[in-house]
Amino acid sequence: MSDEFNKSGCAPSDCASCTANCESKVDEAHHTITLTMDDDTEVECAILTIFPVENKEYIALLPLDENGQNETGEVYLYSFSRTADGDPMLANIEDDEEYDAAANAFNAVVEKARADEEADAPLS
Repeated sequence: MSDEFNKSGCAPSDCASCTANCESKVDEAHHTITLTMDDDTEVECAILTIFPVENKEYIALLPLDENGQNETGEVYLYSFSRTADGDPMLANIEDDEEYDAAANAFNAVVEKARADEEADAPLS
């Protein structure tokens, strides 16, 4: 996996600050990371958010196709930390209970972003 986040305008730790509809498309305003999979294929992913659960942090990634889109709605969740030098480190979540806790927390982030977006929508 790449150790480098690409610079852009979206705050990686706050999905609610993003103006893109992350469920169906991603624009150039997202930070991205390139993951190298077990079969050595590379997958470009938009960073949706980095969020805490208890004492750990997790990262939600949106895999992108060659056109920079995500048609499936699939999201990857990883454990997130930083090295002593401040470089990002991702690790698979091996424990089912830990994964469920991370997934539930991510779903709460998404629901809050949706609620905030609806509250900010102009009345017609």
